Amino acid sequence: MKLRQWQNNCITLAFNRYLNNHNHFLALATPGAGKTLMASELADKLLKNNMIDLIICFSPSSIVSQDFSESLQLRTQERFDGLLGARGHSLTYQNLQYLNDDFWALFTRYKIFVIFDEIHHCAGSNVDNANAWGEQIILNIQNRAKYTLALTGTPWRSDSAPIVLSTYIHPSNKISCDYVYGLSEAIQDDVCRVPQIIAIDNNNISVVDDEETKTFDSFKALLSQSIIPYQEIIENEKVIKYVISSAQKKLDTIRQKNADAAGLIVACSVEHAKQIAALMKKCFNEDTVVVTYKENEPTHLIQQFRHAKTKWIISVGMISEGTNIPRLQVCCHLTNIKTEMHFRQILGRILRMTNSINQEAVMYMPAEPKLLEYAYRVKQDVPFEADVVKFEKMKADVDEDSEKDEKRSITFDKTRSLDPKIGIELGGFEDIVTSDVFDEVREIADEHYLTASYDKVVNIFGQFKQEAIALGLSELR
Repeated sequence: MKLRQWQNNCITLAFNRYLNNHNHFLALATPGAGKTLMASELADKLLKNNMIDLIICFSPSSIVSQDFSESLQLRTQERFDGLLGARGHSLTYQNLQYLNDDFWALFTRYKIFVIFDEIHHCAGSNVDNANAWGEQIILNIQNRAKYTLALTGTPWRSDSAPIVLSTYIHPSNKISCDYVYGLSEAIQDDVCRVPQIIAIDNNNISVVDDEETKTFDSFKALLSQSIIPYQEIIENEKVIKYVISSAQKKLDTIRQKNADAAGLIVACSVEHAKQIAALMKKCFNEDTVVVTYKENEPTHLIQQFRHAKTKWIISVGMISEGTNIPRLQVCCHLTNIKTEMHFRQILGRILRMTNSINQEAVMYMPAEPKLLEYAYRVKQDVPFEADVVKFEKMKADVDEDSEKDEKRSITFDKTRSLDPKIGIELGGFEDIVTSDVFDEVREIADEHYLTASYDKVVNIFGQFKQEAIALGLSELR
């Protein structure tokens, strides 16, 4: 496979660093750029130059671990099953705590190259502040491996803890990377798709309790009162039906050109995933693949979906960072995890460029303030003028029998002690969905390696106005 220019540049830089007695290299590349192939090519080059004997790879999930094993095996023509005669092994970070002294003794007897995928999962500048995975790396790998390669697409941790094997620039406390390849560069190089993020809102929300009924004109206004937790919004049937209906229409349009295009829905729990799957079947007669920790072989299900024609896959913590399913082009953010790292990783699942005719990449999400903040930071990464973020007001429900006077209204009933969940009533969906843009955006700028706007805070203060937006992303591509 022909390498992309950034992959060639990164391999050359890392190889020269190793030749000059630097044993560690940290590569930061935007999700979807192709870090697995780059790392496999570098490993093969080190093998062919007799600089290493064995290769060990650690990654955050079994599906990513399997992908790395296959990539390394394909590139080096060596086995990576960890058995006698193999050139190495691909493991998950969970395995770190269960490796015995015989395994760690290999680092004394052989020249070992260690690859850490999504290194930000491993925390610690020393044993005292390390998490369980970071501690094992510090104790058994940091000073014993011949060379190490750390990879990340989101170079920070939600808890602000230091990332293992990393150095930081003072006084800004920014992570120091040996190579950086951001989303802006990836879009310019046709490595990643241009993302479009559609935030779903509603301007007629009611919260009913024993004493009064309160009304709100947006999810932001609702959540600011701390009356309804965000999880109740994403678990509400009416909200789910609107989000997946919009996503379904978009995916059907894409599949007119890309017959195998697929969609990802990220749910917040196993029960939530089952609820979404049931609604997909009931409302759209769509079968879905559900992957959670409760499935017998979730990795096998993901591998099957990667090459299947099935339209939708619903995941709870199984498809986020590093999972390579290039045919994914639409996703729904319906999880209660609201960190920028997780947001970026989910978005990254639909950004991988393919040879298909249509290269749209669309994320649907509720217009929750933190998610909107992250969305507008992504917008800053697009290297040309484009409307990356678009608002849609919920206009109606998929139930054709709903009364006309119920259209566009949402009711949160807090009087039901036995069923405290949200109750939303909407009318039938309309073919044309209007868009809303904001009047005022406040931005606070700061510098970051992946994007010059990661530290910007963007809050939406202005009133939404009904205005159709023609994004024109296909023309820009």
